[in-house]
Amino acid sequence: MMIFSIAGFSQTKSFYDFKVKSLEGSDFDLSSLKGKKVIVVNTASKCGNTPQYKDLEEIYEKYRDVVMIIGFPANNFMHQEPGSAEDIRKFCTENYSVTFPMMQKISVKGDDMDPLYKWLTSKKENGVMDSEVKWNFQKYLIDENGKLVDVIDPKEKVTEDKILSWITSK
Repeated sequence: MMIFSIAGFSQTKSFYDFKVKSLEGSDFDLSSLKGKKVIVVNTASKCGNTPQYKDLEEIYEKYRDVVMIIGFPANNFMHQEPGSAEDIRKFCTENYSVTFPMMQKISVKGDDMDPLYKWLTSKKENGVMDSEVKWNFQKYLIDENGKLVDVIDPKEKVTEDKILSWITSK
């Protein structure tokens, strides 16, 4: 008789297991991004880091064949994203000509943390590392296979060498 033990077996979810909603309310299946690198960033319209929208859009335009940038507006830090979906879309379009996908406003920390951010911040869920969302414009790097690669400090811009090297590496 054979006995199999699965006690030590840990099955972690992939980034591709999540479905989110666009800013306009449409379903967005993250599995549609298989084969691309992804930068997930929590955004806010009234933050000192808000000008990073410009850099994010620039990188998205230049490298959109290999990397997808996805913005998740969040009002978790000093109420710096108070607007409605319409307000956020208008702000991003008029001020930064944002064309990369923006999702519905979510919570990125606390008791009401969105399931995607629970995955991004918990080693138990992502199988790679624990992290805490420190502020607006923190970036999470996801590889072409849906695995978490790194977390980038909110003050670091996507135009810095570390991130550009990751985007352009094969």
